[in-house]
Amino acid sequence: MSIKNKFLRTALAVSCIVSMLLLFTIHPLKAQAASDIGFVILNTYSKTMDIGDEFYLLAVTSNGKKPTFKSSDSKIASVNTYGKVTAKRAGTTKITAKIKNGEASCTIKVTKTTIQLSAKNISLENGYTAKLTAKTSNGHPITYRCDKKSIATIDENGNITAKKPGAATITAKADQTTATCKVTVRKPTVSLSRRSASLYRRQKIRLAVQSTSKSSPKWKSNKKSIATVDEQGVVTAVKNGTATITVSVDGVTRSCEITVKKPTVKFEATELTLAVGKKKSVQVTVSSGNKPAFSSSNTCIATVDENGTITAHDVGKAFIYATEDGTKSRMRVIVK
Repeated sequence: MSIKNKFLRTALAVSCIVSMLLLFTIHPLKAQAASDIGFVILNTYSKTMDIGDEFYLLAVTSNGKKPTFKSSDSKIASVNTYGKVTAKRAGTTKITAKIKNGEASCTIKVTKTTIQLSAKNISLENGYTAKLTAKTSNGHPITYRCDKKSIATIDENGNITAKKPGAATITAKADQTTATCKVTVRKPTVSLSRRSASLYRRQKIRLAVQSTSKSSPKWKSNKKSIATVDEQGVVTAVKNGTATITVSVDGVTRSCEITVKKPTVKFEATELTLAVGKKKSVQVTVSSGNKPAFSSSNTCIATVDENGTITAHDVGKAFIYATEDGTKSRMRVIVK
C-alpha cells in the first residue's frame, strides 16, 4: 500500500472518530440515534501472503471496543482474537472484524508455494551419486522422498545414490506443493577378458572384468567339480571336462567356457627287467606337469612308491601304472 493511501485511510479514521465525539457532545439526542449505526475501519482491506506468513489486522471501531475477528475459511488463513492473521494454504478467504451494528472485511489471498528443481530427469549407474537442488518461492524448507529405495535413495540435502538398475521417482515437498524428478539407474556395460580358456588340472587363470558400475562383480561356476572360481575371478581347474564361468554385475552377465584337458602320460620305457630285491626309479612324462599317481597290478611281484621307485619282490611279471586326471599309462616289469 502506498504512503498516500495509508495517510488517507488514517485521516478518514480520525475524522470519523472526531465526528462521533462532537455528535455525542453537542447533539446528545442525535448521538443516541447515531449510536445504533456502528462502523469498523481496518488498516488494510486486501492482503497477499505466502504460506506461513503472519500479520496483524488493525481495526478502529465506532464504539471504541475491540472487534471480534473471524475467517471465512480458517484452513486458508486463520485469525486470533487480537487480529493476528496466519496464512496456512493457497486460496482466498476473508477476515472480518465485527462489532454490534458494524463490520469490515479484509480479503486475504494466500499464494501457492512453487518449487523449482535443478533437474526433472537424472540418469546414472549403480554406485554413483547425483545432487538434486530445489528452491521454493517463499524460501521454506524442502523434504525429499524416493518411492523406490531399493533403486535409489536421497538424503535431506538432495544427494541421490543409485542402488540398482531401474526407475524411481524423487518427490520434493514444501507446504502442500510437490515437484518430482525421475531417476533412472542404467544397466552397466560389462566385458570379460576372455570368452574361453583351456587348462590342465590344478592350473589357474584369472579372468578380468571391466564394468561401468561401481558394484562388485559376482562370479559363479556351473560345474564346480570341473572348475572353480573365487571372488577375484581366479579360475582353478579341478578335473577334465567343460565348465562355464559366469560373472554378473547388476544383472548383466558375461561368460567364459573353461576346458580342462586330459593330459598325456608316457613312461620312458614300456618294459623293465629287475632281479629280486633290486630297485629302479622310472621316469614318466605328464603333459600337464602334474605328478602322476603310481600303482602295481601285483604287489607280490613288484611294488612302486609315490615317486615312481619300483622294488622287485619275487620272480614273475607285473604292470606298473601311472595315472593323472583320468589318463593311465603302464609299464611291464619282469622280475627274475
